[in-house]
Amino acid sequence: MSDYPVTTIASAPEGSRELLEATERALGFLPNLHGVLAHSPTLLKSYVDLTANFGGSSFDKVEQQVVLLSVSFENGCTYCVGAHSMAANMVGMDEATLAAIRDGEALPDAKLSALARLTREIVSSEGYPSDAALGDFLAAGYKRAQVLDVIVGVALKTMSNYTNHIAETPLDEAFAPFAWSGAPVSA
Repeated sequence: MSDYPVTTIASAPEGSRELLEATERALGFLPNLHGVLAHSPTLLKSYVDLTANFGGSSFDKVEQQVVLLSVSFENGCTYCVGAHSMAANMVGMDEATLAAIRDGEALPDAKLSALARLTREIVSSEGYPSDAALGDFLAAGYKRAQVLDVIVGVALKTMSNYTNHIAETPLDEAFAPFAWSGAPVSA
């Protein structure tokens, strides 16, 4: 059982309230993740700031979601796969691409598949992706500096994935149509 209940703006520590209010204004609701992150104003601010930084990366909105979903898949974060599946849908990711990420398969688009593979390998190898994954990423048309942008996405989702694991954050109703029960079990 979690010792981190979802806070509200009123019940959050003083240092988190302003950020929670801004999130609620921007999204129209306060995601449970933010209500949990708010227990630590430092973590909440770090998450909000890094979200903005990654949003300004060299990746377009669909590519950003490929990174965030791939990290969340690799870390087995049911909350973030559900939430980012909705976000991916909202930015125009096609259903086949979303399904492939959620199933841990190669994506139908070769360039996005190279991005997902590199992202998953960075997570699974603890920062030591294979030369093949790096080579495929560069051959797909990405630049060397974009490897480092992937690391920003990995850092962002590692904060939220680990928080959700520890806090057992409940999935918001808004994300329920995109609920994910976890990585498929290998035969």
